[in-house]
Amino acid sequence: MEEVRKADFAGSWYPGKKSECRRAIEEFSDACLPCPGNGGILLGGIVPHAGWYFSGKIACNVIKCLSRQDEPDTCIIFGRHLHPGSNNYVMTRGGWATPLGDLEIDNELATKLTSEFDFTIETASRYESENTIELQLPFIKYFLPGTKIVPIGVPPGTNSLEIAKRIAEVSKSMGRNIIVLGSTDLTHYGHNYGYMPKGVGKDAVEWVKHTNDRRVVELMLELDGEGVIHEALKNQNACCSGAAGAAIVAAKELGAKKGEKIEYTTSYDIRPDSSFVGYVGIVFQA
Repeated sequence: MEEVRKADFAGSWYPGKKSECRRAIEEFSDACLPCPGNGGILLGGIVPHAGWYFSGKIACNVIKCLSRQDEPDTCIIFGRHLHPGSNNYVMTRGGWATPLGDLEIDNELATKLTSEFDFTIETASRYESENTIELQLPFIKYFLPGTKIVPIGVPPGTNSLEIAKRIAEVSKSMGRNIIVLGSTDLTHYGHNYGYMPKGVGKDAVEWVKHTNDRRVVELMLELDGEGVIHEALKNQNACCSGAAGAAIVAAKELGAKKGEKIEYTTSYDIRPDSSFVGYVGIVFQA
């Protein structure tokens, strides 16, 4: 493998030592969150990206569900905190380190995408440190150890959905068996985030859970990628809606027919605070 990107958040947002990382994943797996039970093929999902203390169990169990079938050649991971006018980002070569070992970039697939769309190409030594993708990588290495990755940052916009559709088409033409992940957290509520339309207290928590987050989660379950982006831009209920929308569109192009929710929670449920964030785990099923 060529040069390998560092695991910048290991040891802070998630365990930095191999033994500790494996132990955390095994504990998350023991939570036994449900996987869809009708035997349909799983083509990807939505994962949260807070520190593992808050959302690791959900992300872990989404990826665990995806491992209960033939191991894919490549996992496309859409992420990154971007605004509508942002560039697209991708790594096209080398690898990305995790405490459990390195993950290799699918150079052939990533390079094909850069020949068709404009990307800012990051390398193992020239990149912006960013948590949305990295926090998924140890789970992929643990459950899908032979799978390559293509890490992609896409903003909330229609061009991102075009990229996503094309990724599925190109993968099929190349004979690649892929899965797709969209990394996003949901409503960021409170003084820390400058978003408090319902004030503070229990009523605000209930509004986030049962109104604001529910709207965008329902669109994810309906596989409405464009709707997710529009909803999040209007109501601030997905911080990386471009990533979520892209994963949905790619999964649909691969054959997904529905979304299944694994779990929803908030950081308030784990550690109550006046500022809190929502998290959901979803898998896309054929």
